Amino acid sequence: MIRSLTLEWLKIRNYRVFWILTGMYFLALLIIASGGMFLLEWLKNQGADFKGINPTIIPIYDFPDIWQNTTYLATFVKVLLAFIVIISVNNDITYSTLRQNIIDGISKKEYLLSKLLFIITMAAASVLFLFVIGFINGSIYSQVWGWEYIFDEMEFLIVFLYEVVIYCTLAFLLSLIIKKAGFVIVAMFLYTFMFEPIATAVMLHAPYFEGTIVRDIAQFFPIEALNKLIPVPYGRYVFLEIEDNVSITAIFIATGWFVFYLSSIFYILKKRDLN
Repeated sequence: MIRSLTLEWLKIRNYRVFWILTGMYFLALLIIASGGMFLLEWLKNQGADFKGINPTIIPIYDFPDIWQNTTYLATFVKVLLAFIVIISVNNDITYSTLRQNIIDGISKKEYLLSKLLFIITMAAASVLFLFVIGFINGSIYSQVWGWEYIFDEMEFLIVFLYEVVIYCTLAFLLSLIIKKAGFVIVAMFLYTFMFEPIATAVMLHAPYFEGTIVRDIAQFFPIEALNKLIPVPYGRYVFLEIEDNVSITAIFIATGWFVFYLSSIFYILKKRDLN
């Protein structure tokens, strides 16, 4: 495992685009995790109020709600990590690095393992970063304190890690199939934020599909399954009922896609002539 991870590190450590995208990603996480209070302060200065309530007292950083609040927003920038994976795989193909690895005696299974470990490492670093920033913000702003509250609902951090791994594995698969980094990046972005969300929104909310199986089918779309892992948390602040736990159904569906992605990647690597 160390050898596989080292292999990936040696290939990307001097690659400028990797460091640029990584910096953009963690900067985005920092803004997401810490910018909420600045936004509320700005709303207050603009004279905004919520039925007479000062917006700065909305407890978005209270333990344990902070974990769901932060990870939900963080899912919107996971696409930057997917871009890193796309570029990494594309470089292996374009510069024949994968072919050379095979010639040097590295098996296709080990290549797959190296990419998967690389993805897991990036996801784990993201979770650690969110935990540290969340703990700092919670320590400053939370009105609720105590270790039993701090470590409650931390399953959202684990689910966030799992979501990032699955999403980046999809990027890995598409990169092997299409082999054009720019096209895959555009396709991933549009499909994630436009094509599938629009399609599932129509399936779920259009009156024409009311009472039909179409609404049940929508939950099985790949991005929709990932989006259901961490439910939207902010309805609680306008006294709406929300899901504050992880959906087991969503986990099973997302896991099914994960198995499909890995199986497809291994099949492509096995059948493709790289020698």
